[in-house]
Amino acid sequence: MENVIFDRIRKDIDNNDVVLYMKGTAVFPQCGFSAAVVQILSQLGVPFKDVNVLEDSDIRQGIKDFANWPTIPQLYIKGEFIGGCDIVREMYKEGELQEMLKEKGVPMNDAA
Repeated sequence: MENVIFDRIRKDIDNNDVVLYMKGTAVFPQCGFSAAVVQILSQLGVPFKDVNVLEDSDIRQGIKDFANWPTIPQLYIKGEFIGGCDIVREMYKEGELQEMLKEKGVPMNDAA
């Protein structure tokens, strides 16, 4: 079972520049931490795929096992696990997130 879930996760991460595993959706986040990461990505104008872990308990547990990271949300950029809300917030505040997105060639709005 785990391999099937890991394959789904790997496919999402490989096929999208930015993937956010979150509670809820980008349009309707269902936890404050997920909402905070969505807000940062939206403010930067970064297109991203959202995966609602509340819709699939296998994905919800699988993504934790995949990254060996116990919490949701989880952000991936160009296949690289970045971290959860606190890490993303800190990186954004310090300008590191914007720099990483530029280095990896991820489109952003000009204000970023």
